Amino acid sequence: MNAAAGERAFGHARGQAAIMYGLTFVCVVEAFGMAVLLRDYPTAHAVMLFVDVYSVILMIGIHAASVTRPHVLSPDALRVRQGAHRDLRIPLSLIDAVRAERLFTHEPADGVLALPVASTTSLTLTLTEPVTAVGLLGKGREVTTVRLQADEPEALHEALRQHLAARAAPSQAGAN
Repeated sequence: MNAAAGERAFGHARGQAAIMYGLTFVCVVEAFGMAVLLRDYPTAHAVMLFVDVYSVILMIGIHAASVTRPHVLSPDALRVRQGAHRDLRIPLSLIDAVRAERLFTHEPADGVLALPVASTTSLTLTLTEPVTAVGLLGKGREVTTVRLQADEPEALHEALRQHLAARAAPSQAGAN
């Protein structure tokens, strides 16, 4: 999780690690089971071996994408990521509020982007203006609320809260 100078990385894959490793193990066991069951059918065995190896590589790749692509807080934006298929840049000037709240259900709603890990989100960002969230197939939609998971939500919440306080301080100083 490398971040450039002035940036901080916040991981979000810890909650899915056990599930991903467990599913990978199950795929490996299934591959051996199918090899035994299909030993007398070489064509079927070859096809299933290909599917099983592909499944193991896919599981490892999905988890690796989440581990190597953390959320990144820079001086001017927060990049919210989910594996290899979601990368949303939110200018810090558009963040109105940040709440630490653990949610386990995420009903689809207009203007809300939920990026759960293991069906959980830990932070909710409310934006002053919509940003365009582009999906896996390139379809964009406008969102004003972003729910995301962080391995250390307290640290990300505090960093965002400090930014909001610093942004509000100059306007309060000018009012005095």
